[in-house]
Amino acid sequence: MLAIVIPYYKYAFFESTLLSLQNQTNKAFTVYIGDDASSENPKNLLEKYKGKLAYQYKRFDSNLGGISLTQQWERCLEMVQGETWVMILGDDDTISDNFVEAFYKHIDEINQLKISVIRYASVVVNTKGEQVSKQYIHPNLETAVDFLKRKYKGGTRSSLSEYIFKKEVVNAIRFKNFPLAWSSDTLAVVEFSRGKNIYSINEAFMYFRLSDINITGQVDSLDKNEAWFKFYVYLLENYGKKYPVNLVNTLFERLEKVQCNNKKTPGRWLKLIVLYIRFSKYPRFLSLFSKIKRSIV
Repeated sequence: MLAIVIPYYKYAFFESTLLSLQNQTNKAFTVYIGDDASSENPKNLLEKYKGKLAYQYKRFDSNLGGISLTQQWERCLEMVQGETWVMILGDDDTISDNFVEAFYKHIDEINQLKISVIRYASVVVNTKGEQVSKQYIHPNLETAVDFLKRKYKGGTRSSLSEYIFKKEVVNAIRFKNFPLAWSSDTLAVVEFSRGKNIYSINEAFMYFRLSDINITGQVDSLDKNEAWFKFYVYLLENYGKKYPVNLVNTLFERLEKVQCNNKKTPGRWLKLIVLYIRFSKYPRFLSLFSKIKRSIV
C-alpha cells in the first residue's frame, strides 16, 4: 500500500536514510531508488541492505535533476508498482522508527475522510544528526489556505520528505516545474489536497537534514528568486480570487520583495502590474513604485 521513493544523487548521508527505513517497526512498504546518474554509485552500500530492506534500484542513463528536479521525481515515481500511497524521501533525510506504523494506524480514518495529503511532524537536524530546530507539530486537520497562512506567519516549515500523497492524485495533477523545484513541494501540498484537509500525524517524525550540499542549505540564487516569483504568481493567478484578503496581501508582499531583489526583469514587472490591476491593488502599485523611485534618486 505504501511506496517510499528516493530520488538518489548524494551519497554523504544516504546510509542514514536507509538505516532509518530498515529500523521501521512496520515493514509493510517498498522502497524505490532512482539513481540520477550520480557520480557516487550506491551499489556497494545497497548490497548491505539486501534481505533487510525491500527495495528496487534503478540507475538512469542521464542526469535529469540538474535540468528539472521535478521531472526526476516523476520518473522515479514511474518505478512504483501499484502502491496506493507514495512518499518522496530525500537521500539525506531520515524518519522515526514508528513512521510507517503510524501511517497504518491512521489509514482507516484517512480513507474515511477522503484525504489525499498526509503530513508528519518534523525536526531539522545538522550534518551530525543533531536537532537544530524545534519540533514542528501540526493541526490534525488543516486546509491548504490555513497551512499557507500559518507558514507565512513563521508558524511552521515544510519540505517534500514529510508528506505522503495519494498516488492517483499525483498522477492526475503532477508537480509544477519551478527552477530547482523550489516551492514545487509547497504547491504540491496545496494542489494535491484538492481543496480538502491535510491530515497530520504528530506522533512520528521526519528529520530534515540541513547541509551545504542540499538546495535548502545553499545561499539564495537567481534561480530561487525566479522560482519564488513564479510560485507566488501561480497562486495569485489560479487561487487568489478564492483566498482571504489577508493571504492575498501576504502573497503580494512576498512577490514584491522577490521582484525588488531582481529588478532587471521587465517581463516580471509587467506581470506584477497586471496582477495589481486584476486585484485592484492600486495603492500597492503606487507605494511600490514610489519606493523604487526614491531608491534610484
